[in-house]
Amino acid sequence: MGSVVLSGCGGDSDAKDEKPAAAASASGGQEQSTTAVRSAYDKTADAETAKMTVKVKASADGQSITSDGKGAIDLADGDSTMTVTAQGKSVEQRVVDQVLYQKAPGQEKPNGKSWMKIDLKKVAEQQGSDPAQIGDPAQSAAYAKAINDDDVTEAGSEKIGGVDTHRYKVSVDVARLPGGAKLRQQIGPTLPMQLWLDDEGRIRRQQIDLTVKAPASAQPKASSSNQQVKVSTVLEFSDFGTEVDAEAPPSDQVADMTDQALRNGQKQS
Repeated sequence: MGSVVLSGCGGDSDAKDEKPAAAASASGGQEQSTTAVRSAYDKTADAETAKMTVKVKASADGQSITSDGKGAIDLADGDSTMTVTAQGKSVEQRVVDQVLYQKAPGQEKPNGKSWMKIDLKKVAEQQGSDPAQIGDPAQSAAYAKAINDDDVTEAGSEKIGGVDTHRYKVSVDVARLPGGAKLRQQIGPTLPMQLWLDDEGRIRRQQIDLTVKAPASAQPKASSSNQQVKVSTVLEFSDFGTEVDAEAPPSDQVADMTDQALRNGQKQS
């Protein structure tokens, strides 16, 4: 569209030739940026494994909670091991075959078991999709398919963990994501995201900032409007090729909390 408009605005033949070329050059740069972002997930997965950190900050009504996770991930299937610390408490966490296992020192042990598990696939099937899962690196590849050609902007260079990176601002079309209809109701039509890619096109940092409508059941009874929660998720990858040892705990030490999670999900829907 830009080249068509410009081609009719020149005062002489030289100007007419130069302006469409400039527009084509800008278009080519845009296409390169979009291609870089779209291919980043595949290039990152090609590294097979990585160390990762995840920082999540949730804010509402002037209060905020921050959690920090540190561990390693199999980029092909999403299996991971991590220690998550929030409000001074640490939780050992593993994801194996889309099942989440957690062990927290001092927590109430259901049926005397030291670990609890939640089948993430079953929860996702009930909920369609959940904003809380947006920062899940195993789900990130879906973003590549949801990015429009005109929704990527290159935003300069920056070092991440001592590595040179190119930063991109991205607007993801929520309707194109799994469970997009429900997500749209909760976070709006677009998902704002930033990506930092290294010279090999791999993701070094992914940042997503959302404003999420809290479920009605989670809001104060006296509230006359939907409460909103601001959630910032920053995911970083490093040490590609690192060893990942993600194994399910012994079954006799695990209490299955999937049904309880499903009931809680139904109450909040």
